[in-house]
This record gives sequence, C-alpha cells and structure tokens, in this order.
Amino acid sequence: MRVLLVEDERALQDVVARGLRQAGIAVDVADDGDAALEKVWHTQYDVIVLDRDLPGVHGDEVCREVVASPDAARVLMLTASGAVADRVTGLMIGADDYLTKPFAMPELIARVHALNRRAVRPVPPVMTHGDIRLEPARHEATRAGRDLRLTPKELALLEVLMTDAGRVVSAEELLEKVWDEHMDPFTNAIRVTIMTLRRKLGEPPVIETITGVGYRLT
Repeated sequence: MRVLLVEDERALQDVVARGLRQAGIAVDVADDGDAALEKVWHTQYDVIVLDRDLPGVHGDEVCREVVASPDAARVLMLTASGAVADRVTGLMIGADDYLTKPFAMPELIARVHALNRRAVRPVPPVMTHGDIRLEPARHEATRAGRDLRLTPKELALLEVLMTDAGRVVSAEELLEKVWDEHMDPFTNAIRVTIMTLRRKLGEPPVIETITGVGYRLT
C-alpha cells in the first residue's frame, strides 16, 4: 500500500510516518497543500492522510482536487477540531473518513487499512492463495497454518503479489507500492526481500521470477 501523509506539524508528521512504516506501509510526506498536489499528480496513492488546516493550499481544496481525479485515492482527513459541523464539511467535500487530533496510532493504521479495502481495486481483509493466508491489517501471514513471521516489507510485498495472483508484477511497481520516494531505484532491496520471502514461504515454491519482467505467484 502506498500512502501520502500531508501534515505541516513536523513532530506529528515524523511520528505518524514512522508508525505507518512500522506497519509495513510505504509512506511519502508533504508539508503543505502545494507539495501534496504536486505529489498526487505524479504518483498513484492508495490512501491520503490529509491534515485539514494546511499552509498554502488548504486541505479542503486538496481534498476536492484529489476526489475529482478518475482514479481517486481514499482520503482520511485529520483535524484539531472535533466539532460536528467541521466533520460534516470534510465528508461533504469528498473525504472518506475523518479523525480528530489527538488520535491513537493503532486507530489511524486500522482506518488506513479499512480505506484501502474500499479502494478502486478493493483489497479483501483476508487474502488467500493456495495454502497461504494473509491478513494485512493484523500483520499476519501463514502457510498451511504455519506462522511465517514476515517483516513489514516482506508482508507488504506478499500483499502486492497476492492482490492479483498470476499477474506479473514489475520491480518498478513493487518499488512504488512497497517502498517510498526516497528509495534508490537501483537498489537490490527487492531481490533481497524476494529471496528472504521465498525462504520463509518454503516448499513448494510459489514466487516465480520472470527474467527481465518481474515476479508473480504461481
């Protein structure tokens, strides 16, 4: 899952970004509305966590721009105001969910996963492929009942492969959905993560390498 976090308060931005990444979610960040719109124009996000009171372009206008696009990301709006009128306004302009500051990090992560399940291509809460079972929101993956004990990146990579099992997923797509904008495109992180994921999945092997193209679940 690829998430854009738009928050101008740097301390809160750091805490939320770290919490999402620890949950295996790829996160890009923007400090204001202008930067957020620029990133949205260049990257397809699954969920946008959007502070309402932003410098520059207001969060309400960012939300309107996002939901007007054909493949709109789901929007979780954050605000310091708990007033009913403010919540209604945020939802009326197109936000999919609303969370008042301060909030608990586990709740934010759960809401992000819930919104991802309602994306243009919905992701089910429990994914299966043969004897492999994955619950992204619970960070749990098993094969034939055996706990795979996956790292956040291994789990996120497996989720991408299982979302459309049988389709070849390119290295570029994996970088975009599992890592973030700061990842070196020439890194060997994908190859190493695939290798460790294969080892943990065990026999018979289910991840196939299509030379020069990408990877797929057999």
